[in-house]
Amino acid sequence: MPNYAYIDGQNLKHNTSFGQPAWEIDLRKLRLYLQRKYQVIVAYYFVGAFLPENAKLYKSLARYGYQVIFRKHGKNTLSKKKGNVDTDIVFSIMHDLIENPSLAQVVLVSGDGDYWRVVDYLIQKQRLAKLLAPNRHHTSSLYNRYIPDRYISYLDDPMVKRRLQLQKSQFPRDR
Repeated sequence: MPNYAYIDGQNLKHNTSFGQPAWEIDLRKLRLYLQRKYQVIVAYYFVGAFLPENAKLYKSLARYGYQVIFRKHGKNTLSKKKGNVDTDIVFSIMHDLIENPSLAQVVLVSGDGDYWRVVDYLIQKQRLAKLLAPNRHHTSSLYNRYIPDRYISYLDDPMVKRRLQLQKSQFPRDR
């Protein structure tokens, strides 16, 4: 049975930019990593509001095999470009669990504590493959305190980071 990944793109970008030294994740390598390590066949990448200046990034994400999800906005909030995707991710996870009986387990890429309740639920139902937190030092204390170690991994772990880091010698990507 297939696994699906739900990626909080803002959390991923923000928390790999944190720390010393900051690093940039190679999103193509991340997609392959999810596929090989966690048997992820569908990877949703939530980016927030559509910004025309990021069109090349969106095309690259689609080319790498992500399903890019944008946050919908009302007419009055379009100018604010609020990108909070937490509710959209939780809804998508729950929707897929109910509507797609072939979905085996969930991989969530975020360290944001706003997902605590859905993560706890997925563990109780044996449907969480892994919580992949981008940064060990900026992960919600809820996870560190209440989630068994076997359910959480960190993308900034030296072995994982070495596999996923964008190499400076590579040609510039469409970003």
